[in-house]
Amino acid sequence: MTVMTFTDAKQRFSNRVADYVRYRPGYPPGIVAILRENCGLNSGCVIADIGSGTGFLSELFLKNGNRVFGVEPNEAMRLAGEEYLASYDGFTSVAASAEATTLADASVEFVAVGQAFHWFDLAAARREFIRILKPNGWTVIVWNERLIHESPFLQSYEALLRKYGTDYARVNESYPRAEQMCDFFQSAEYLERSVPNIQQLDFAGLAGRLRSSSYVPVEGSKNFGEMMDELQDIFTANQKNGFVRMEYATRIYFGHLHSDSILAPPDSEKITS
Repeated sequence: MTVMTFTDAKQRFSNRVADYVRYRPGYPPGIVAILRENCGLNSGCVIADIGSGTGFLSELFLKNGNRVFGVEPNEAMRLAGEEYLASYDGFTSVAASAEATTLADASVEFVAVGQAFHWFDLAAARREFIRILKPNGWTVIVWNERLIHESPFLQSYEALLRKYGTDYARVNESYPRAEQMCDFFQSAEYLERSVPNIQQLDFAGLAGRLRSSSYVPVEGSKNFGEMMDELQDIFTANQKNGFVRMEYATRIYFGHLHSDSILAPPDSEKITS
């Protein structure tokens, strides 16, 4: 497995937090039903949401009555998550990383990870997950995958990202897919489920969704204006009643991690930036 490392990973979203909170997709409640059925999730389980960011995934578990530790290294994202989840007594914000959560040994029934998974040092994160999980605890990885071939709009949006993205191709390669999951869970079996997820976006929402991505130019930088003009053209060509549909499949991967096959980082294959 090629280990993707990004030296700025913990700070990439610091200047995009407002757009992230407002315009990123959340996670469908069907995730909880899947974990209840397959993993015995109940309201008494303690959850560690690793890379909890602005709190979207944590909120699913908090609504289920769970106690949740949201582990987030980026200060701006963490503060946004604390504000977003302020009404939930069961949420504890933790200033730490996937590789060193500061949580106690064998303290949680579930480790849950959302969109942050591909930013981790996977070898170190895997060891840390095994340490904090109780025996037979579950690791759950949740990912909103854009269905880039589902419509002319989604195809055009993908082409825009590839044209203007600063390092989009490299980030895209690191997204969790079947090969990455096999490598991460290693000898342990894991299960996969998928549920649909859709955003209906007007142009302001679409622009915010684009700006929330860490791999596109920020306002005031080279190509930003040209990119936004092209986005307007894409929206105009594809909108219906003032909206476009951003379609996702929310992938849920879940299983047990075994400590007898710790992922070793192949230094010769690391990519740094």
